[in-house]
Amino acid sequence: MSGTTSGVRAIIERLRPLQAGVRSRSALAAAVVMTLCLAIAGAVLSVVLYRSLESTAETAAGLRAERIAAALRSDDLDDLDSTLLATDGQIGVVQVVGATGVIRAASNGAPRSPLAVVHLDDGEARNLGRVESSTDDEYWVSARGATVDREPVTILVAVDREPVEEIVAKVGALLALGSPLLIALVAAGTYRLVGAALRPVEAIRTRVASISSADLTERVPVPRTGDEIAELATTMNAMLARLEHGRAAQLRLVGDVSHELRSPLATITAALELAAGRPELMDRDLIDESLLPESRRMNELIEDLLLLARSDEGALGLRRDDVDIDDLLAAEVSRLDAEVEVVTDIRACRVVGDTAALSRVIRNLADNAARYARTTVTLTCRPEPGCVVVTVADDGPGIPAGDRSRVFERFVRLDAARTRASGGTGLGLAIVDEVVRSHHGTVTVGDAPGGGAVFTVALPQQDPPDQSSVSERSR
Repeated sequence: MSGTTSGVRAIIERLRPLQAGVRSRSALAAAVVMTLCLAIAGAVLSVVLYRSLESTAETAAGLRAERIAAALRSDDLDDLDSTLLATDGQIGVVQVVGATGVIRAASNGAPRSPLAVVHLDDGEARNLGRVESSTDDEYWVSARGATVDREPVTILVAVDREPVEEIVAKVGALLALGSPLLIALVAAGTYRLVGAALRPVEAIRTRVASISSADLTERVPVPRTGDEIAELATTMNAMLARLEHGRAAQLRLVGDVSHELRSPLATITAALELAAGRPELMDRDLIDESLLPESRRMNELIEDLLLLARSDEGALGLRRDDVDIDDLLAAEVSRLDAEVEVVTDIRACRVVGDTAALSRVIRNLADNAARYARTTVTLTCRPEPGCVVVTVADDGPGIPAGDRSRVFERFVRLDAARTRASGGTGLGLAIVDEVVRSHHGTVTVGDAPGGGAVFTVALPQQDPPDQSSVSERSR
C-alpha cells in the first residue's frame, strides 16, 4: 500500500506545473491559452450565428407578410394565392386574423388560436419577437396590418426557431469535438518548438557543466541564430574569459608573492639556523645587514599587498582633504637630494583627496625614478584647467612603448636593469595606478625630453565622489 501511495505522489509531483520543465510549462500554457481563445471564439461565433439566422428569419417573415398584404389590396381573401399561405424550411405558420380575433385564413397545420393578439393599422409592420404558441412551439413572429373587405386584419407570419437552434447546436458540437484536437496539436507543437529552441541552451548547460576550475580555456557553443540565446552564449563566453583571466592573474600573483617572500625568508631562516648552531656569530652586523633589511622588505611587501587587496574590495578608505601637491613634491626633493641630482619646477597646486595616499604616489614615483636614473631626477607640478599635472622623470634607460601599459601591473619587472636586486617589491607602480584612479585621475608613462622615462599624473581639482562609487568605477 505504501508503494502505491508513493507512486501516486511521484506522479502528482511530476504533474505540478511549477516543478515541470520549461517545455512542459510552455505546452501547458499554450493549451490553456488556446482553450480560453477557443471558448471565447466559440461563444462569440454561436451568438453571432444565432443572431444572424434570427435576423434572416425575421426578414423572411416580414417579406412574406408584406407580399400577403400587397395581394390583399387587389384580391379578396378567397382569391389569395395559396403559395402565400404555404410553409417551407423557414416559414412555419401563416395566419390572417380579423379584428375580432377570428382566424380568417391560415397555413396548413397552423394553431387554431392566433399566435398573438395585436392590432395594427393598414400598412403598419412590427416584429413581435419570440412567441410561444398554444401547442408549446416557439416562433419568431412578424405582424403587418392590412384591410380585407373594409375590415382590418392582422397578418401573422411565424418562423420556427427549432431549425435555427439545431444549426447553432451542430456548430457548437463541431467546435466542442474539434477543439480538443486543435488544443492537443497546439500543445504538441509548442512542446516541440520550445524543445528545439532550448536545444542550444542544453548544449550550453552541458558544456558549462563539463568546465572545471582547472581548465577555464573551454568555451560554450554559440548558435548562429543571432537571437537572445546566442547573446546568452556570447555573454557566457565573455564571463569565462574574465574568469580565466582572473584565475591566471591570481595564480601569477600567488607565484610572484611566493617568489618575493622566498628570498627574505631564506635569508632570515639561514641566519637563525646559524645563530642556533653558533650563537656567538649572532652579532650586530648580522642583524643590521641581513635580518632587519629582509624583515623590513617582507613587511613592506605585505603592507603593499594589503593596500592592493583593500583597493580591489573598494575599501581604501580615502579621506577628502585639501592637499597641497607642491608641498608633497618639496618633501620628496629634500629626501632625494642625497641620492641624485634633483631638478624641480614646482608651482602652487592644490587638489582634494587623501594626503597620505597621494604622498605615497609621489614617493613611489620618485623612488622609481631615483632607482633607475643615471644622474638626474626631474619633479614638476603645474595647474591646468580643472586638474593638476604632476610629472616625475629620470634620465635612465627608459621604458619601451610596448611595455608601458605593463609597468602598472603587479610584480612586473621589464628587464635585467629593473631586477629585484635594485630594490622594491614590484608593487609600487601598481599602487600608484590604484590610488590615482581612486582619485578619478590618470597616470601615464612616456619618454623624457632628455632620455629616460617620465610619469605624468593628472588629478582633478574638484571634490571626488564617495569612495564606494569611486572604487566601483575604477574597477
